[in-house]
Amino acid sequence: MREILERGLAELGVDAACAPGLTAFSQLLLEKNKVMNLTAITEPEDVARLHLLDSLYLLKSGGLGKAVVDVGSGAGFPGMPLAIAAPSIEVTLLDSLGKRIAFLEEAAGALGIQNVKCVQARAEEFAGEKRESFDGAVSRAVAALPVLCELCLPLVKVGGVFVAMKSSHTEEEIEQAKRAVKLLGGRIVSVEDYRIPTTEVVHRLVKVEKISPTPKKYPRRFALIKKQPL
Repeated sequence: MREILERGLAELGVDAACAPGLTAFSQLLLEKNKVMNLTAITEPEDVARLHLLDSLYLLKSGGLGKAVVDVGSGAGFPGMPLAIAAPSIEVTLLDSLGKRIAFLEEAAGALGIQNVKCVQARAEEFAGEKRESFDGAVSRAVAALPVLCELCLPLVKVGGVFVAMKSSHTEEEIEQAKRAVKLLGGRIVSVEDYRIPTTEVVHRLVKVEKISPTPKKYPRRFALIKKQPL
């Protein structure tokens, strides 16, 4: 695993000094996964490639700013690898499930990660407290892009970015999200396909710039967001 990580980090231009921290986090994840469903990926080499290196492509893409929220963080991806590899970024890991947040708090404490804050809350409720207070929002959540935009863009400052990590061949989903992006004060500035280092797997980043404040009526209640996407 260490060799895969170091090759991948070199490919990304990320300092290999973070490799021990990344390895330690993956070990904590796989140990906890024995008693709690955190990830379906259980081979250490696959965790390195499909979780850690995939997450860290965000650093190569750049432009996230200093304060970043990971919406629907789940087992901590992409936020925890970002925090480990880039200590200058303050990362908020946001998830609605208490057990996941408890694991992330435990892992951050065990690894001595100082630039992480773990928050249990629904994104649409968290926006009431932290509206337009982050330089960047990221999400590897499985929700459709119009839904993700309504959950994430209200958290981003004007001038900041929301980056959605998606699978390739999501052209229709991106097209469907254009109305939502505009209503929420955003503009799609790039759609970038990338190869996860040390693999042939291709994923996609959709980068949305926040160009004007999100109207106060958004985000709506989640049931409505899901039932009637913008």
